[in-house]
Amino acid sequence: LVLTIQFVPFHKDGAELLFNVISECYEQRSVIVTSNLEFGQWNTVFGDARLTAALVDRLVHHAHVLAFTGESYRLRNALSGVRSS
Repeated sequence: LVLTIQFVPFHKDGAELLFNVISECYEQRSVIVTSNLEFGQWNTVFGDARLTAALVDRLVHHAHVLAFTGESYRLRNALSGVRSS
């Protein structure tokens, strides 16, 4: 299962459905999640602090969390194309 969490808020039913999917996968299947948001900002997407905390708890338990910092690779490449024009 591969998911991307972004700035677009989930409807309450959608957030609960995603929680149920993650709960079903918990300790049973591999899940890959990508996001440009820190975990602390996920409540703005899901709109429910308890659901968000439970979702993040299941995702990070037994997880390998990779956090990338610095300049965006895509932005850097896009800007280098503009500069050379």
